[in-house]
Amino acid sequence: MSDRITVTFRLNGSPRRVTVPPMKRLLDVLREECDATGTKEGCGEGECGACTVLLDGRAVNSCLVPAAHADGAAIVTVEGLAARGRLSVLQEAFVEHGAAQCGMCTPGMLVTAAALLDGARGRVPSADEIREGLAGTLCRCTGYQKIVDAVRDAARATRRAAARRAATRRAAPKAAAKGAAKRPARRVKRNPAPKAQPDYRRTATKIRSGTKTRAATKFRRAARTRAAAKKQASGKARR
Repeated sequence: MSDRITVTFRLNGSPRRVTVPPMKRLLDVLREECDATGTKEGCGEGECGACTVLLDGRAVNSCLVPAAHADGAAIVTVEGLAARGRLSVLQEAFVEHGAAQCGMCTPGMLVTAAALLDGARGRVPSADEIREGLAGTLCRCTGYQKIVDAVRDAARATRRAAARRAATRRAAPKAAAKGAAKRPARRVKRNPAPKAQPDYRRTATKIRSGTKTRAATKFRRAARTRAAAKKQASGKARR
């Protein structure tokens, strides 16, 4: 049997593939093989919670998980909480409330709190619920109250943001319908009635008839002139 195995998993959304001893701790795999040094080692015995990560959505102590158990899993460390280099709402709340001091327990505390808020599904957990949910992660600096306040504040901010998104989604169809009602109806361009084409045959007939009339008039005038000339000539002859 080989003393090394190939383990594939998704770390903070990115696929990773490592070849390590099957019983190597997931904590060491993350820090040494994947350079995810945000995960800290405290006690190394699963008591302090500093090394907590999310394994398929569940908060686990990575110092107690062998690498072989992570094969095919989705892992989220504290680095995965920030999206595109921007702190999450929970991380910002920790900063504002001074919930992070020496920083040793902070990665595990943040990951555990993130799992707690995901399970709350938009509800703001009580202080007792938060203390119970974070009981497996120890802190020697803050006395926990600042951490509890930060988690509750993050839950409230998350709920407000969700309400705004829901209101925006509901308002979008109404705004679209209102805009459509205000938009003037498009006028349909009608083709103008075709102009009457001139009747060239009738025009030609009129021209011909007019020409004949003028010719006949000239002919009658000429005939009368000739007749008058003959009459005058015959009168002179009789004299």
